[in-house]
Amino acid sequence: MKKKLTILGSTGSIGIHTLTVIQQNSEKFAVHALVAGYNTELMTKQCWEFKPKWASMASRRAAQHLKFNLNQMGLAINVLFGIESACKLASLEEIDIVMSAIAGTVGLAPTLSAIKAGKRVLLANKESIVICGRLLMDAVRMHNAHLLPVDSEHNAIFQCLPKPVQENLGYASLKDHGISKIILTGSGGPFRFVPLSKLESMTPEQACSHPNWIMGKKISVDSASMMNKGLEYIEAKHLFNASSKQIKVVLHPQSIIHSMIHYIDGSIMAQMGLPDMRTHIAHVMAYPDRISINIPQLNFYSLDTLSFGKPDKKRYPCLYLAIEASLHQATTIILNAVNEIAVSAFLSQKIRFTDIAVIIQEVLDNLYYKEPKNIEEVMFIDNQARKKAFLCIKKFMYER
Repeated sequence: MKKKLTILGSTGSIGIHTLTVIQQNSEKFAVHALVAGYNTELMTKQCWEFKPKWASMASRRAAQHLKFNLNQMGLAINVLFGIESACKLASLEEIDIVMSAIAGTVGLAPTLSAIKAGKRVLLANKESIVICGRLLMDAVRMHNAHLLPVDSEHNAIFQCLPKPVQENLGYASLKDHGISKIILTGSGGPFRFVPLSKLESMTPEQACSHPNWIMGKKISVDSASMMNKGLEYIEAKHLFNASSKQIKVVLHPQSIIHSMIHYIDGSIMAQMGLPDMRTHIAHVMAYPDRISINIPQLNFYSLDTLSFGKPDKKRYPCLYLAIEASLHQATTIILNAVNEIAVSAFLSQKIRFTDIAVIIQEVLDNLYYKEPKNIEEVMFIDNQARKKAFLCIKKFMYER
């Protein structure tokens, strides 16, 4: 029987790639529900091609527009809107797999709904685990859900892990299974060679021009600042039950080695391939099996070199802010919330690229909370951090 999917964030980069994998393996997978933001044009096309039973948009207006389009095409698809509808479609009884690819903290609620329903959750929304950490991993265990990482780095690590660790994600001891260190690789983004003195003048368009990956705007800016790698560092700690001493970040500009595992006997296991998210999506969709997808293959004869380096703290302050914040859950909530607000302000050209790290540091220095014990406390800290970030950004704009 075909596996039925709900795709959270179907019109985003990960969602589009997921639909491509489904299209190439239509005998194994079927789209049952699509959830998106405001892009009704693309959602209309996706509904026409994949004929889901359900579709949901972020707002009533977007849903009405979609419903009109579908009626014009003669498609009888149930159209909903809002976060509660997204949660509903993530937990439908008939669903087998949920792709969690809504960017930002807004993706937390539907991701948790899928987990509480005991689904196989393909986690591309890293913010969920960054701000919830152990609370989310405990929910996975409590509700007998199956969490699999989609991010290229974490998926690469997962593929290199021994099976007992894969089957006890977030709880198995790395040391007991002969693992010395997790090595997260990062390209360094588009500003790797830009003089430090010119970073403040970099534009949103330049920040979104990643040399290797095709991604959404927010994650592209995070890659340019290497905050993306910082968030992945936090995510890795929770996903793989790793201490700070067991994770290392290494620059790898070619994005061919997606991450590595260093074993105590000196062996290093690496997952390699061209920078294409469809590889990692296909892996988690079919796990523990493998499925075929039509993408370019890595040609070793065409590789001139594979190079590595240490991230510069002056060039990538956001990375080191995230590593330091990873020691406390409340701090990672603040870090993530302020980064979301600051990146949005940068994309709107309200602040400079270099202001992102400065604003995050200022809020972290002036906001403190005890460790959250439940989701409600997580969201309270998140909300307070956002308010503080908005005030900080207003100050920056006034001073400029």
